[in-house]
Amino acid sequence: MSLVHFMSFSEAREFHVVDDKASWQIPASPDTYEKWAQKNRFLIGDSILFKYDKKLDSLVEVSEGDYKTCSRSHPIKSYNDGNTKITLDKSGPRFLISGTDGHCEKGQKLEIRVLSANHHHPAAAPSPSVRNGSHHHHAPAPAPHHSGGEMLRAGVFVGAAMAIMFALV
Repeated sequence: MSLVHFMSFSEAREFHVVDDKASWQIPASPDTYEKWAQKNRFLIGDSILFKYDKKLDSLVEVSEGDYKTCSRSHPIKSYNDGNTKITLDKSGPRFLISGTDGHCEKGQKLEIRVLSANHHHPAAAPSPSVRNGSHHHHAPAPAPHHSGGEMLRAGVFVGAAMAIMFALV
């Protein structure tokens, strides 16, 4: 059971933009998407799900300059399936805007910062091995917010090692 529990912390997470309903739309407040992105911590391997009416809207990934001006003239990638899942495969900023005229200008845009698995964010929970200046000597387990390729590989390796040890006992 502890093996399954340990490995579950290593899995990537899926985020639903704002909520589980039709979430990619003109927001009630222009800073809705900005606030949502700021309260979440995105790591390599995570994914973001955008739900929208594909007859009325779309999603466009753009450069930072195009994001600031709400320009769709040089898209990095465009999506129009109404149920778009974007996997975060590298660290750094990602800029997404609505593909419908006037929507970006009304706040339908999202900037996210993808952190590497080794990045420690000031707002993140302390490392499980050090809390309040004291060291714990328990078996290491990553915090629930850590994910990504490196943590997944570490979890699989430790899980395999534990399975072998239990098989030998």
